[in-house]
Amino acid sequence: MSTDPQKDWQHWHERRSAAVAEPHGPLSLTGTYWLADNPEGRIPAVPGEWREDGDEVVLTAGAEDAITVDGAPLIGTVRLTADHGPIPESRVESAGRRLVVLRREGLWAVRDFDPESSARRAYRGIEATPYDAGWVLPGVYRSYEEAHSIRVENADGRERGLGLAGEIVFAIGGAAQSLQVAVEDDGSLWAVFADDTSGKDSYRFRFLRPAAPAADGSVTVDFNRALLPPCAFADHFICPFPPPGNTLPVPVPAGERQVLTG
Repeated sequence: MSTDPQKDWQHWHERRSAAVAEPHGPLSLTGTYWLADNPEGRIPAVPGEWREDGDEVVLTAGAEDAITVDGAPLIGTVRLTADHGPIPESRVESAGRRLVVLRREGLWAVRDFDPESSARRAYRGIEATPYDAGWVLPGVYRSYEEAHSIRVENADGRERGLGLAGEIVFAIGGAAQSLQVAVEDDGSLWAVFADDTSGKDSYRFRFLRPAAPAADGSVTVDFNRALLPPCAFADHFICPFPPPGNTLPVPVPAGERQVLTG
């Protein structure tokens, strides 16, 4: 970090624009396939046979599938659990594609990350509003007595639980605003929000990830670093929509706005 917030933001934006275009970044996701929708075990366009078995997925492959697991060719059967690390470090690969095992609310899926995806080829960058110090706002984090989960629609049209641990309170133009947030493992916060620009001058919703609050609850709410959700880059992500109350009644002309293609 430098002492120039605008320069720091510019470096952040450049790194972010490059990261999403990496070979197995979000632009490379070409499908999320739920095993419950493919009970016969064969998924169109994905090699191998995939079956769920309680807390594991059983993958069976032959030489024709050209699948490797942990870098070694798979001819036979292997039992897999959900991948949690970076996509390039996931266990299953086929011809440069990463086949990632996913579990959500007890349901299993396979994600296909293909560096040759059409979205990755068409990508030209992220449209973002230039840095504006006026959108770095002081806020306060207030935790709930008990964290809870609510059901919200996801980008794939299904409802899933969204965990909420508290809210951040701040002011825009002198008017008090708040956003419900989750707390990540490292103590940082995560909000899914919309505003008066959503679906018009910016994507239909965005993410905000403030750093962990200070001991007194104070937190910096920097909308310059509002993020496009993964589903802005590929339709096959299952991003949650903003929970009730997380649509700000004012425009927030800051942060990432749209994916540029051409």
